[in-house]
Amino acid sequence: MKGEQNAVIVLAGMIGAGKSTYTALISEALGSEAFYESVDDNRILEKFYEDPKRWAFSLQIYFLNTRFRSIKDAFKHKNNVLDRSIYEDALFTRINYEQGNMSEPEMDTYLDLLENMMEELDSMPKKSPDLLIYLRGSLDTVLERIEKRGRDYEQVEKNSGLLDYYKHLHSRYDGWFNGYNKSATLTIDIDQYDLENPEHAEAIIDMVKKRLNEVRSETETAPVVSP
Repeated sequence: MKGEQNAVIVLAGMIGAGKSTYTALISEALGSEAFYESVDDNRILEKFYEDPKRWAFSLQIYFLNTRFRSIKDAFKHKNNVLDRSIYEDALFTRINYEQGNMSEPEMDTYLDLLENMMEELDSMPKKSPDLLIYLRGSLDTVLERIEKRGRDYEQVEKNSGLLDYYKHLHSRYDGWFNGYNKSATLTIDIDQYDLENPEHAEAIIDMVKKRLNEVRSETETAPVVSP
């Protein structure tokens, strides 16, 4: 299978949607390199959950920097799966701004930096992913998975403001996805699939392969536009 499904694939979805698990499954099946966003190396994340107004801007700059580096590496390697990408980063920043965790000058600074980074990506030989996979599911499913993976600082019963944050973020994801236009997309309903079930895992891989083949066919038949 190595190289047979050569493509840059990015995962998107709520906290707790299962992006890392899906990344491992898809990258192994397609013989791709997996890019994971490290939680253990992030010295700001837990601080953010403790005091979001103090740390929101610092956290979003940290994520923006690491996601920018990852997508550049992904475009150079051209055969990989990323469990989170720069394309949904602004959604998290917007939510923090709307909840009063970031000031307007901080939001403007972030957006200006993001625009500069996106302009640099546009100058690369490969400018966008081949496929974005949106892991869409109910808030109940997401909260259940957050509880199951057991990171203390993510648990709603230990932080009275977290549930509101999760609800706000979840309510905005479909709108973000509907506005995404950088690549072809595939939506997977995580309420219907359990990757611990081999039949479900196989069905997911079949869906991804089918969509990649469709993307290739669309690319090969696209008309050439003269400059």
